[in-house]
Amino acid sequence: MDRRVGPKTAKKLAKLGVNTVRDLLYLQPRRLQTWAELSALENLNEGEEVTFIAQVTDAQMRSLRNRPGAMFTAHLYDGAIELTATFFARHQAILNFHARNLVPGNHYMFSGKLSQYRGKWQLTHPEYDTAEGLSESELAARAARPALIYPQSAGLPSWVTAKAIRTILDTLKPEDVPEVLPEDFRKAQGWDTTFTALHKLHQPETIEEYRWAQKRLAFDEALITQTALAQARQGYQAQTAHPLTEDPKGLLTQIESALPFELTDSQKQVNQQIAQDLAKSHPMQRLLQGDVGSGKTIVAVLALARALAHGYQGALLAPTEVLATQHYLGLLKQFPGLIAPASLTSRTAPVELLLLTGSLSAKDKRQALAILASGKPVLVIGTHALLSEHVQIPNLALLVVDEQHRFGVKQREILREKTEHVPHLLVMTATPIPRTVAMTLFGDLEVSILGARPRPGEEITTYLVPADKPAWMARLWTRTAEEVHNGAHVYIVCPRISEDEKEPETGSVSTADAPQNQTKAPKVATRKATPSAPAEEKRKIVLTSAEGLYQKLQQEPALQGIKLALLHGRQSPAEKAQIMDDFKSGKTPVLISTTVIEVGVDDPEATLMIIMDAQQYGLSALHQLRGRVGRGSRPGTCLAVYQETQGDDALTRLQALAESNDGFYLAEKDLEIRREGDVLGEGQAGRGSSLKFISVLKDLDTIKRARSLADHLVSEDPELVEHPDLKAAIDSALAAEQQENLLRS
Repeated sequence: MDRRVGPKTAKKLAKLGVNTVRDLLYLQPRRLQTWAELSALENLNEGEEVTFIAQVTDAQMRSLRNRPGAMFTAHLYDGAIELTATFFARHQAILNFHARNLVPGNHYMFSGKLSQYRGKWQLTHPEYDTAEGLSESELAARAARPALIYPQSAGLPSWVTAKAIRTILDTLKPEDVPEVLPEDFRKAQGWDTTFTALHKLHQPETIEEYRWAQKRLAFDEALITQTALAQARQGYQAQTAHPLTEDPKGLLTQIESALPFELTDSQKQVNQQIAQDLAKSHPMQRLLQGDVGSGKTIVAVLALARALAHGYQGALLAPTEVLATQHYLGLLKQFPGLIAPASLTSRTAPVELLLLTGSLSAKDKRQALAILASGKPVLVIGTHALLSEHVQIPNLALLVVDEQHRFGVKQREILREKTEHVPHLLVMTATPIPRTVAMTLFGDLEVSILGARPRPGEEITTYLVPADKPAWMARLWTRTAEEVHNGAHVYIVCPRISEDEKEPETGSVSTADAPQNQTKAPKVATRKATPSAPAEEKRKIVLTSAEGLYQKLQQEPALQGIKLALLHGRQSPAEKAQIMDDFKSGKTPVLISTTVIEVGVDDPEATLMIIMDAQQYGLSALHQLRGRVGRGSRPGTCLAVYQETQGDDALTRLQALAESNDGFYLAEKDLEIRREGDVLGEGQAGRGSSLKFISVLKDLDTIKRARSLADHLVSEDPELVEHPDLKAAIDSALAAEQQENLLRS
């Protein structure tokens, strides 16, 4: 890169993640417009680097009043707002260059950092494209072509990036660009080459040429990813797993008979899909999507029981100790006689159960490890403690990952490497997060979907509560008291534990309770920046702490006589278990907590969820928290308390939450807000997707066509011997770690 574009430009491009010539060629412009149209800047934020086309409406040169020097000001109009470009110098002669080039009535592309002066937007010493040195005919030709605006960093305006790309394109030869499409397929579609597409992406004569280049490169990208996935799927099908056929001991029938309710049609259908997968001699790869309360856990238990019935081990990986313990105690309580704690020396029940968490006593942990290492057919429920190198599960036939977005690909793969045969894999999620949806649409997992709740009731009603409305905030606590007096229980969730805890990054919550690999929410925002309110936008957001709110509510008049409890991740497991028992029994009917209760906690008497600083959470976390209430016969209510901050994403998320209780709808909204997650990497946050041209929301048809072609190519030529350019493109586009993730996921 240094040799091709110069070390200075290469260093600046590296800040955009552009490190190679290929990165530069595949850098997609951020937007496109013509020189004749204006940019209409929106959502302005002070200190933000912007690039836009604007018209110079006026320009003045004057001397500074209170000190030596001169100032040149160009007044700009971008189609929506007026702003100024201001230049300072010791002598007016230095500014004459700008006065000659920024002529009123002409359009220019500007790049610089936004600031405010006396309530008006301005750029100080911006860079701008003067088109200096171009002839009249060259200017006319440029004006007729689309203007491409590339991503930027400080000191790297869009036109510098465009010049660097032009330098590469001028020396690029067709043989330098791998042609990933088979020749017969490309000609049948009537498509030009990838080489031509790159030229039309960066040097289009018309907008139509640019759009065509985008679609052509999107198909290339989809085919590269789909082919890698097809090879991964074929690799998995070549591996050996324990086939788990029928129910040889009638264990599944016994469990179903012991249920206090009948399985829904949806649960029965999913059970059948899983049974068909488990009966095969290669590993199951299945994603079970079910909205909050849809009954995923019993489906998982039935699948795990099938492994035990065949004499193998099963593992359920849970994201928190609270949830792991709840699963463990819940199964013992629900199936007495069928499920019992495991013993090393004897068989205690048809299904023997183990709990393995980091907080077990040394004695209990040694016994659990010994039972697992013996290969005895047991069902182990655990947290990240299961991933320890000291844990041996030699007879593992099925791994179930609960709330899979809490675990990275490598983390859940650790368990699958603890046995000779590759275990079947079932991953479960209540609200698919962007990476899950993206990977699902790209087809690396078979998908099962659970429908309605087994105990259908009224939907949870959600209200948004602005924190700066005192009367609304006071109503929170009287509403809490009303719920308690009616015999119900109330959750109040805070984003951090203590007042002295380091302020979490905007758009995230306290990590003290977060399992490893927890995804942060995208950065928050609700208000568009306007020149009239710079001070308001800069105000510091003080987040509610669980300990602080607990102390405050003990003095709240509306809650006098009502017992409150405090729950967070710094407490010991015994403390947390006792607090949860007291809450469920109604002894302390109001629980002030962090997100330690986000996933899976089940109290049928809980009817009200209050989420403090809801702007800090992603849609998945918000939906999970809301799902903790309304799980019994009474309807649930969620009150999302929010503070307004800079931007728009948070309010968009909260409005989506208030609109719908449908987790699948919310997953699509999450994609719209956050973009796809890194489909090929471990990351799941949604920002910085490795997909440059494909959108899983808009390009599903393209993905399906690419998948069909990829499956055909890999079935005919698994190693792509006849398609060396496609193989080279996969090797070039996908880092070794990304290819490994495809094989593992």
